[in-house]
Amino acid sequence: MKKPKEKGWLQDYLEFRKDLFKEITLQRKASHPEHSLYRILQPLGLMYGQTVGELDVPSADSWDEKDKMKILLAESLISSALLFQNKPINTAEDMSEAFVKSLESIGNFYNRIFPELSTPVKTLFGKKRSPLEVAERILDKRIERTANFKENFWTSFFHNSLLFLDVFIFGQWIHTNADRIVTDFFRYEREELRFSVLKVIAAASHSDEVVHYEEQKLVEYFILGTDLPSARKKEALTIFNKGVSMDEINLPSENSWILKKFYLEIAILTAWADRKVEKDEQAFLRDFCHHLGFTEDDLENSMIAVEGFVLEHWHQLEYLQDKQDFQRVSEHYISRMAKVAERNKGRLLKEIQDREVLMQLLVKARSQELTPEEAEQVRIALIQLMKTIPTFVIISLPQRFLTLPILMKILPKGIFTAP
Repeated sequence: MKKPKEKGWLQDYLEFRKDLFKEITLQRKASHPEHSLYRILQPLGLMYGQTVGELDVPSADSWDEKDKMKILLAESLISSALLFQNKPINTAEDMSEAFVKSLESIGNFYNRIFPELSTPVKTLFGKKRSPLEVAERILDKRIERTANFKENFWTSFFHNSLLFLDVFIFGQWIHTNADRIVTDFFRYEREELRFSVLKVIAAASHSDEVVHYEEQKLVEYFILGTDLPSARKKEALTIFNKGVSMDEINLPSENSWILKKFYLEIAILTAWADRKVEKDEQAFLRDFCHHLGFTEDDLENSMIAVEGFVLEHWHQLEYLQDKQDFQRVSEHYISRMAKVAERNKGRLLKEIQDREVLMQLLVKARSQELTPEEAEQVRIALIQLMKTIPTFVIISLPQRFLTLPILMKILPKGIFTAP
């Protein structure tokens, strides 16, 4: 497959990923499109402005960070288009038609809502560009405007997590007739949503009445990463310095589950910026969760999602490489997971009893040591077991972090007793 900086990379990518996209179209029947989109975006890292997710693309290891982010953005936009479209996809021709429509939508969306990325549909010589060519050029431009990825976790997060808002607004926009009034509305919404992100950061930063150095840097990174007019940048700094109440955080009248999830996880990461969540910050997160219309279970699920993502990619996130911090975060994560597992003990027990090979290996493990191959077989089976719990249907589990010893700590005590 061509590198994402080479001409024609998007065509190569679509051909390579056609089986994945076919699978995505089937998910529309299984769950709400926004839940499916979150399940795609969260483990890839796009919501957190990172490129640490598994791309599963040949030679991806040799790509630079902007090449990887370009692929993640392309995959997220096309996935969104496929998940939210109404027409069924049953044949190769249907899929091809869906691709063309998705690419046309991407080109029209950025040309109208992001005028700074405008790409004419014709060349200087009057030759018409295909929807694929327009989309490829626009994605190139969009990623060129993101941050230099050679900074720390937080620089990338608050510059590049705004790409998630591209995907969110795109998912709304493709259902509309893109006349001038609609275009003006979405341009306004783009700025308002970005400003709301800043308000979330400000509210979370002031929640313990101490604005830490890390939190101050977050706002600087965020403001640098937006295209706000200078007057609004001054307003942003004032908001951050004085703080903001939850009621002042603007949510669209028809706010969505995935947008609220994004705001909640931004608040969690802001509170978590100094790698400790104090009591006042915990209280703020609970209140903010209720403000968004979520339950405390939703908050716990997002804490699990954020901590699981960070633990899975600890070795790739230079800022986070500290043994003490790793120990603290992993202990919190294991505790949260164990509580969810305990609440679902009956379901887990039934799943174990229904898996004969797993049960045999667990019985064997009580009297003798498993071979490395058997231990790995048990580890994979237990992760699959955890995925049967409703909480983990949407949340991605950290595969590398969940070693067999850790899984044994998470699963309820006494669950492996032989029947």
